[in-house]
Amino acid sequence: MIDMLKRHEIQVLRRAGHTWAEVAALSGVSVGTVRRVAAENAVTVVDNAAERTRRQIGRPSKAEAYRRVLVDALAEVPGLRSVELLHRARQAGYTGGKSAVYALAQTLRPRTVTPLVRFEGLAGEFSQHDFGEVLVTYQDGTETKVHFFASRLKYSRWAEVTLVSHQRVETLVRTLVDHLAAFGGIPLVAVFDRPKTVALKWGRDGVVTEWNPTFAGVALDLGLGVEVCWPYRAQEKGAIENLVGWVKGSFFKQHR
Repeated sequence: MIDMLKRHEIQVLRRAGHTWAEVAALSGVSVGTVRRVAAENAVTVVDNAAERTRRQIGRPSKAEAYRRVLVDALAEVPGLRSVELLHRARQAGYTGGKSAVYALAQTLRPRTVTPLVRFEGLAGEFSQHDFGEVLVTYQDGTETKVHFFASRLKYSRWAEVTLVSHQRVETLVRTLVDHLAAFGGIPLVAVFDRPKTVALKWGRDGVVTEWNPTFAGVALDLGLGVEVCWPYRAQEKGAIENLVGWVKGSFFKQHR
């Protein structure tokens, strides 16, 4: 099941007038999924567990017992076609349909995702946000670790930086709201790193499986689409990592 915050993002992008194909590319799902989610009622809660129960999702797949067969086959030939994986599963005793095997195979294959943060878009469409910290040395030799929260609009490069006392979720959402107010509005999609203040769990393919409920609730209330990227990968985080480096190098190291 596509998590509720991702469904919310799809609906936000569609309401903004993006085409089916554009929404699919930006959110990392198929066009068919975009059409289906867009036709659903607007997302008002982010409780994935409750939604799975309501949709009666969670029955064990027959293909799950043959996970090791697929894992071994893909380890031997990473690009092995799904139809061949189905053939090998049936040789091992699988008697179910092909859809369950294909779905399992999709979760086992390495996922290549085009980083959303490299898409510059139009004015007000995308923003990036991240925590940073720096060790400040005073003239008397004492040192203090200073935390800050940085935000930047991708199109205009307008930046906001706020010193904070810690990096907890309450600080994130309050400072985020302050920065959005300084921007003069709410962008369609905000891109974050993967601190526990945003995402609690994610799979090996990078898909978030559990959001921080406080953060998710605020994003839903704001009508803000959310994307996350792998931590410590500059090629994905792009400008926001440069922004954190700029705050460290151009302010703290220049002003003592």
